[in-house]
Amino acid sequence: MTTTRIVIFAKAPVAGLAKTRLIPALGAEGAARLARRMLLHTLREASAAAVGPVELCVTPHPSDPAWQGFPPLEGVCWTEQVAGDLGVRMADAARRASAVGEPVLLIGTDCPQLDAMHLRRATELLHDSDAVLYPTFDGGYVLLGLRRFDPRPFEQIPWSTAEVADRTIERVRELGWSLTVGGMLHDIDEPIDLRWLPDGWRSEQLCSAAHAEPGSPSY
Repeated sequence: MTTTRIVIFAKAPVAGLAKTRLIPALGAEGAARLARRMLLHTLREASAAAVGPVELCVTPHPSDPAWQGFPPLEGVCWTEQVAGDLGVRMADAARRASAVGEPVLLIGTDCPQLDAMHLRRATELLHDSDAVLYPTFDGGYVLLGLRRFDPRPFEQIPWSTAEVADRTIERVRELGWSLTVGGMLHDIDEPIDLRWLPDGWRSEQLCSAAHAEPGSPSY
């Protein structure tokens, strides 16, 4: 049975680098703490899905001091993101998986709702579809699954806009590929999105931000 590779794209969860759009609500340190928590959560869910190898594709390089002290990740392969925009980086990962005959799920760390069940379901859908996409309510997507490769789903996409999912779907359909679009999920990009954090996460983030930076704005 063919396994499916899960590739997780992540920035080092350090202040000033990760989740910068949340800094007005959480402060730089608070945003970094949340980024770390979401990254660890994503890694746990990807491992729990048990559909195949898990790859953590990071920036900066895995040997960079920014990753010093990050918990050991048993069974996780670390790779470095190539230079270029998000489309270039995702295309590179998809190309590598296709070269060894593996279907691939490309995900980030911004969606705590994306759990092992969603990942297993996406893998099942790839048995009958060339591509699977889980869109978000803001017009992006949190998962793109592929069982074949072409760079066009990653080209000329207006990243970080409300058109990302629609444009990607257009590219896939232009290729004549079969596509399954899953139910919409909430990702955490802007302060207003913090309401979609899991139970307990939101209050903890508020308390931490208020303690560390009592003058920072609320949301």
